[in-house]
Amino acid sequence: MRNFIYVAPTLLEDAIGELRRGEARPLAGGTDLLPQLREGRRLADRIVDLKRITDLSAIRPLPQGGVAIGAAASATSVACHAAIARYPAIAASARLLGSLQVQNRASLGGNVCNAAPSADVVPALICHEAYAHIAGAGGRRQLPLESLFAGPGRTVLQADEVLTVLSLAAVPQRSATTYLRFTPRREMDIAIAGVAVRIDLAEDRSIALARIALASVGPTPLRAMAAERVLRGNRLDRDLVLAAAGAAANADARPISDTRASADYRRSLVEVLTRRALAASARTLNIDLDPT
Repeated sequence: MRNFIYVAPTLLEDAIGELRRGEARPLAGGTDLLPQLREGRRLADRIVDLKRITDLSAIRPLPQGGVAIGAAASATSVACHAAIARYPAIAASARLLGSLQVQNRASLGGNVCNAAPSADVVPALICHEAYAHIAGAGGRRQLPLESLFAGPGRTVLQADEVLTVLSLAAVPQRSATTYLRFTPRREMDIAIAGVAVRIDLAEDRSIALARIALASVGPTPLRAMAAERVLRGNRLDRDLVLAAAGAAANADARPISDTRASADYRRSLVEVLTRRALAASARTLNIDLDPT
């Protein structure tokens, strides 16, 4: 690792200014960045620590009923915060970020900006219609979280921009979200495939909104749009879960074969995980389905 200058500003404007000096990189938790620097996968001559900017670690309810999660908030603080109780899939996926020690340090925003296609927390965030709020020298902007990713390890953030907040939409009544993944090891492993499913029911118990997000089966986290269309407007029943939606999610996936799994195996996992996540969401919504 080459030498670098370390700065820890307390104001966001100062942090943005520091990011414009040389080859600078922001640090929120450092659990991804520091190993990458040691291994030479990323380079930096200036590290800008964001942890001392109070607002970036805050988790607060929004006036319209959603929640704003500061990008530097740790995975542990997110998983344990009372405002996240309405988002159990996000809390559950935050508890999958490495060991307990890593969760105490790693930030949700850092995990997002690392842009790993296998990131566990991203599919649940996408299902809850998360928006990425960005600040930089050119001003502020926001975009749907799924639009943040440009490829493996790459986002659309400019060099002097910082992810400041992840905002979540309010959770309506008759809504359930589930995240499931498959890993060779039970703990502290990277998902070979992951699926988050959100189902909102209308008053007549038909599916008013369906969102399905996939991990580890494309260059970026993916929305399973065809599977969502299969579900929307229909009733959640066994045939819909076991056949059409799972098969559509399989077709939506864009995996590659690598040393961890073949593309065909990943597609099969997506189909199975989609069925199981839909069945779990159905149970939350008190819909009786046969076991999958």
